[in-house]
Amino acid sequence: MRLAGTRRRLLTAAALLLPLLVAGMGGAAAAGRASGSSTTPTAQAFGVTMPGLPSDTSGLEALSSVLGRRPGLVMWYAAWSDDLAFPANAAARVAATGATPVVTWEPWNPANGTDQPAYALDRIAAGDFTTYETSWAEQIKAYGKPVVLRFAHEMNGSWYPWGANVNGNTAGDYVAAWRQVRGVFTKQKVTNVTWSWSPNVPYPGSTPMASLYPGDGYVDQVALDGYNWGTLQGGSWESFADVFASGIAEISALTAKPLYVGEVGAPEDGGDKPAWVTDMFTTLRQHPEIRGFTWFDFDKEADWRIDSSTATLDAFRTGLATY
Repeated sequence: MRLAGTRRRLLTAAALLLPLLVAGMGGAAAAGRASGSSTTPTAQAFGVTMPGLPSDTSGLEALSSVLGRRPGLVMWYAAWSDDLAFPANAAARVAATGATPVVTWEPWNPANGTDQPAYALDRIAAGDFTTYETSWAEQIKAYGKPVVLRFAHEMNGSWYPWGANVNGNTAGDYVAAWRQVRGVFTKQKVTNVTWSWSPNVPYPGSTPMASLYPGDGYVDQVALDGYNWGTLQGGSWESFADVFASGIAEISALTAKPLYVGEVGAPEDGGDKPAWVTDMFTTLRQHPEIRGFTWFDFDKEADWRIDSSTATLDAFRTGLATY
């Protein structure tokens, strides 16, 4: 998730963006047909990320109970600076709920901001972290169940040290780093990982996605992150289509890989969050090409939580019932 205060992307009227969403999705579907792959799933996945995961699943259990449905995707964040092993036991507990573990794998120290030469992308590409990467590859292979790895997400922004134009990085460094990390897993013959390339929705000044895409041979799925920030960053309320249309158009020009919403949320302040949630589900139902979404269930820069109000919880539960 991008940091509060980051420059917001240019706002465009919903009336202009919704046709873009439709056009972008149609383009991805057409490309999928041309390549012989299917872009229409039999079901769409509901995912969540929240505090405590993966070791503490009590919040996940409580949310599942109140919603009447368990998430099919459960995501957490793992910083390289922690130098921890892949949490196989915790992942197994998540998998036992019926969910696929999704790990946002972050090459940084979260306490040190964007200027972190130790984690510069050219160091990753050069193999300086191969021992750590290999340990995860071996541990995930031994775990044996499906895992989604979302490595170095939102790379087209400027708020993480793996961003293309911060910390001495270039877009080419990002591609090289991704391919190097993926290559470590290939060398270890890991077959139970799905690699998710997850940029942020574009904004004025963001790095073009095309310069950052590692290539279809290195990516299994794509996932866009985007938030309705409301008035939190000096902007205005945006619908789900407002947030994602331009990003879908940009990403669908690159690849027909399966498309997900990697992170999404809306605040209570600045607009009608329950109505926003209802509209999100309506849009998602209209576009089954979006294979699923993961809600950012944190009270952080804003109260993004599903149960931030009774009305929001009711809207989410109602929308989820027919999703």
